[in-house]
Amino acid sequence: MQQVISQLLSGAYGECLLNEPLAPHTTWKIGGPADVLLIPETKEQLVEAVKLLHRHQTSWTVLGRGSNMLVADKGIRGIVLKLGPSMETLRFEGDIAYAGGAYSLIKLSVMASKEGLTGFEFAGGIPGTVGGAVYMNAGAHGSDVSRILLRAEVLLPTGELVTMQQADFEYDYRHSLLQKEPGIVTEAVFQLQYGNKKEITETTAAYKERRLRTQPLQLATCGSVFRNPEGHYAAKLIEEAGLKGYKVGGAEVSPLHANFIVNTGKATAQDVLTLIEQVQRIVFEKNGIKLVPEVLVVGER
Repeated sequence: MQQVISQLLSGAYGECLLNEPLAPHTTWKIGGPADVLLIPETKEQLVEAVKLLHRHQTSWTVLGRGSNMLVADKGIRGIVLKLGPSMETLRFEGDIAYAGGAYSLIKLSVMASKEGLTGFEFAGGIPGTVGGAVYMNAGAHGSDVSRILLRAEVLLPTGELVTMQQADFEYDYRHSLLQKEPGIVTEAVFQLQYGNKKEITETTAAYKERRLRTQPLQLATCGSVFRNPEGHYAAKLIEEAGLKGYKVGGAEVSPLHANFIVNTGKATAQDVLTLIEQVQRIVFEKNGIKLVPEVLVVGER
């Protein structure tokens, strides 16, 4: 490990930070330190870094904007790779969008609407990156990434760049193959359609406004915590169980939207995990439905 760190500190692979607290790098503002946080400045540096880690059999974790992720209080051992600005790219060729893995999903939705392209309205208020959205098949308002993705460039743990077609991801509700076979999405290609620019812009804005009005997006959250069980809405089940405003330490079920857990200021990862478990238990006792978290928990507990 020390030999790997020495090479990473050379600067040849991007910015390298030791024992870097990860709370500032997540939307929940929770999490202990990473042994090493590496921020490659280019895709080439990212590829070479992953090849180096593969040669030395060193574990790594990828971090985008840190939404939909809970970093444990003891932090993450090994290397954390954070996609840098070089992968915050976007271009349109006709009705096809080419977006870098680090590009903001919300910004992509806005930019598509400005092009008069429909298909991305659903993402108008979803935090996170394009890479994370492809990884978890992000969706809302009856649509999701799987419906518009053509293909994506994925960096495998060996350091090999491959192109995966939409069908290769084995998409399901909030699920993709990448959750079983890890890889880093460096670029995604989406098939959109031309439409009425005014209507697209209005729909995108309406979805965003609705989220701002009904979800605690100005506070430290990760987005939705639980998947919607088939035929039900997680938020409704939690609210009916009387859990809005329920707290464990600094973690609170949002009084505004029950499927959000808010860091009220000093929440620990353990606070959040305990609150998740208690919500699951109480909802199950009330109606027999087991809520499944869609949050990715990483690090040493």
